[in-house]
Amino acid sequence: MIVVKVGGRVLANMHEVIADLASIVGNGSRAILVHGGGDIVTEASRRMGIEPRFVVSPSGIRSRYTTREELEVYTMVMAGKINKEIVAAAYREGVQAIGVSGADCSLLRAARKKRIVIVNEKGRRQVIPGGYTGRIVGVNKDCLQRLLEATNLLVVAPLALGEDSELLNVDADQATQWIARATKPEAVVFLTDKEGVILEDHVAEKLTVREAEELLPRIGPGMNRKLLAAIEAVRHGAGRAIIASGLTEKPVTKALQGNGTTIA
Repeated sequence: MIVVKVGGRVLANMHEVIADLASIVGNGSRAILVHGGGDIVTEASRRMGIEPRFVVSPSGIRSRYTTREELEVYTMVMAGKINKEIVAAAYREGVQAIGVSGADCSLLRAARKKRIVIVNEKGRRQVIPGGYTGRIVGVNKDCLQRLLEATNLLVVAPLALGEDSELLNVDADQATQWIARATKPEAVVFLTDKEGVILEDHVAEKLTVREAEELLPRIGPGMNRKLLAAIEAVRHGAGRAIIASGLTEKPVTKALQGNGTTIA
């Protein structure tokens, strides 16, 4: 069993990712593919006349601020367009994939953020309503097990149900981490547009959990989030976590063979 996360520029290389996963699951393995797609959501929002809003946290992390209007677009694009296009691509490779969102059978449960702290245009901290963004708090393991019994490739969109069963936007890296915690896979692979965790112009090939934790303050916001998710996945039972390039041929196989940064 492996868990793989794709997003950003890697979505443009999905034909290679899916072909690679098809060969892996064709040999009897199972895989869960968690996808993002924020840039595609942004494009769709603008086509509909909705200008996306992004906020910056005090730690420097830039994220989407999800209003009710944008949640509708986010749901349509993530659980609809992107998820089903990946499923269709898998079928073209001969894999009978199943595509779901984290809302289906309450696969992912989240706590809605009532308020968030941001840094405004003047550089000052400001507290604003949390919108429709959630912090994942649990996975429906029974649902996940039933889905894995029905397919060798499960494709998951990063939506969750909140405490009042409302739809919530959740971070795809966090969704990947929580699914890895629930399944304890042999490996969890974060495919990015980078070769791995870069330190002094070189890829850090192998890190212990402690070494990875010590690096967190030195890593930029985007990679910082992936590295933290990788640490948590390993800490909670994944055999290893790998952060590697998803822009190559056979990106998953290469990551499993040692490309990128391995945390174990």
